[in-house]
Formats: sequence, C-alpha cells, structure tokens
Amino acid sequence: MAVSPAPLFSGDVARRAEALDTMAAILPIDRRDKLAELLTDQDVETLKHLVNEGMGDNTLRALTSDLAYLEAWSLAATASPLPWPAPEALLLKFVAHHLWDPAKRESDPDHGMPADVDQVLRDSGFLRVVGPHAPDTVRRRLASWSTLTKWRGLDGAFASPALKSAIRLAVRAVPRPRRRKSAKAVTGDVLAKLLATCGGDSLRDIRDRAILMLAVASGGRRRSEVAGLRRDQLAIEPPVTGEDDIPLPSLSIHLGRTKNSGASQDEVVYLTGRPVDALNAWLAAAKIDSGSVFRAIDRWGNVSRRALDPKAVNDIVKARVKQAGLEIGAFSAHGLRSGYLTEAANRGVPLQEAMQQSLHKSVPQAASYYNNAERKNGRAARLFM
Repeated sequence: MAVSPAPLFSGDVARRAEALDTMAAILPIDRRDKLAELLTDQDVETLKHLVNEGMGDNTLRALTSDLAYLEAWSLAATASPLPWPAPEALLLKFVAHHLWDPAKRESDPDHGMPADVDQVLRDSGFLRVVGPHAPDTVRRRLASWSTLTKWRGLDGAFASPALKSAIRLAVRAVPRPRRRKSAKAVTGDVLAKLLATCGGDSLRDIRDRAILMLAVASGGRRRSEVAGLRRDQLAIEPPVTGEDDIPLPSLSIHLGRTKNSGASQDEVVYLTGRPVDALNAWLAAAKIDSGSVFRAIDRWGNVSRRALDPKAVNDIVKARVKQAGLEIGAFSAHGLRSGYLTEAANRGVPLQEAMQQSLHKSVPQAASYYNNAERKNGRAARLFM
C-alpha cells in the first residue's frame, strides 16, 4: 500500500534541515524542507561526506535529486525508507515500476507502476511524466543508487544478471526514438526573436537578456552553470579589437570543474562585445558586486540574495519563446547549448575552435552539429531548388 512521504519526528527533520543548510551553495536549497523530510540521517551524512571529498557540484546535485526521488518512491511503494544495501527484489521492482509497456497496461492495469504509488509521487511533485520513464533516466537513477551504496561501504546487486536482463528486455519491449534534449536549437535568428521580447528596461528584461546572451555566447553553457555563476568567476580582460578597429569589452568566465573536465582542471571561456554589455547592465541594475550573478526577482521587483534555480533558466527560455510567438514545446534551455554549435557550424567556425568555447570533449558529439549543417547547406539537399 502506498503512503505519502512524511517526517518521522519533527526534531529529526529540523536537525537534517540545519545540516542541509550548510550545503546551500551546492544543493537545491529551495527544496530543503522536502529533502529534510525524505532523507534519512545517514543520507545527509553521506551527502556531507561527498561535499568534504570534493565531489563536483553538478554531480552532487544530480545524486541528491536522484536520492530524493528514490526515497520518495520507496516510501510510496514499500512504506519504508530505502534499505542499504537494497535487495535485488527491490531493484527489480524499481525497474518494473518505471519501464513498462503502455499497450499491455491497457489490458492489464496491474502492469507497471501501481496507480496509488503513481498518485503519491505525482501529488508530491516527484513524478511529472505520463507513461514509462526514459531508459536513460532509469539507468541514471540506478547508477546513483549504486554510487551511494558504494560510498556507504556496502555492496549492492546492481551488477546482477537478473537486473541487467530486466532492463534489457524492458527497453527492447518498448523501443523509444532517441531525441535531443531540445527539439530545436536556439540559433542566431531564434535568439534575436527571444532578445526582442526582453528589450525593455525592467529588471526582469535586463536579467533575461543577460542570461540568454551569456548562455549562448559563452559556448552554450548548461542551465546549472548559468544559474550557479558567481561574481568571483568573472574577470575583466583587455578589450578585443573588432571590426573597424573598434575596441570591444571582454571578460573571462572561470567555470572551475565542469561535467567534462578533469578533477583539477579550471575551465575558462570568454565573452566579447554585446554579451559583456548585457551582463554588465544586469550587474549594475541589480547592484550585484559579489555572490550569485543571476537571481530571482519577486513580483515587487526585489532581487533575491540567493542564486536562481537551474529550473528557472529553462522557465525563462520557455516564457520568452512563448512571448516571441514560437512553439513552446520545440525549445528548452538545452537549445541554448545546441544552438551555439549549430550557429558556429552555419557560420563556418572550425570545429576545434568552437569546441574550445563549448568545452565539448567528444569530437563525434560536437561534429554531429557540423555534419547536419553541411548536409543542410550541401548540394545534395539543394538538388531540386
């Protein structure tokens, strides 16, 4: 029988909330109270340990998100927190609840995730998709589960033949086409339409203009990198000479460790010209000289002291897409990232040079945008013009 996640003891929840506060710069602290209810004391201790071990911020955020979902699912499906280590039967139940055949569900209502478990997760905001999960999402959450198990010094059944077979058969039974995270890239023409919607002088317009221009021009930064950007990561660089020998403002963004960088590598990208002007306009208007660069703005125009949530970056893109009269479902924050490489390919920027700014480490992945551009502009595609 499914149960709603709820705190066991208010004192324990308060103590965990205080412990999570110490990780506010890394974790999605706007969800602190919910995390404090769901996570156990041992969960919080594990997260603190990972912080002290220097795990990357993005990786830790992803682990925390997956852990919260797993705890919520376990409470809903078994009425108990996650056991450590998890028995093989529980891992198989997780797969059965998340990878299922919609066609079979029509004739067998017990197939897949039970309705009461589904409802609890949906009511608590953990479940948003309709239908089975994407196989990659299930694999990632199982990988996070396995990682957290190992950090506790325990062994799990994640490599068991039965679990691997269950995933393989489930994926084969319901093939899903592979899609990009954003159906369409935010290329130069699309970006111009989005920027036109925030051409006013309100704080929200100034902020959104800076976010859009910085995210694309800095190589297509991930929404977590944009939301987590801090003032001390920005460094003024000597002006760059542009067309007609006009000096253009320049700055460097020190990203530190990123998803694709080495453990000790400090990744740096550069902004030149209008994106720098847009960013400086926001910093001046919001009077930000330290701390988080991009922040929430309330209905009265007050700028928050806390960093913007990564999800808010996607919400901003969606809102500007709607205002521009474009198809909302066709664009997302990831379109800013894919848009950079697509636009670079369209303008004939060498692949290696574009990769230095986008920080892609995989040549085949980055080259796919270039291959598409070459095919679109090639003679074969224009044979019957």
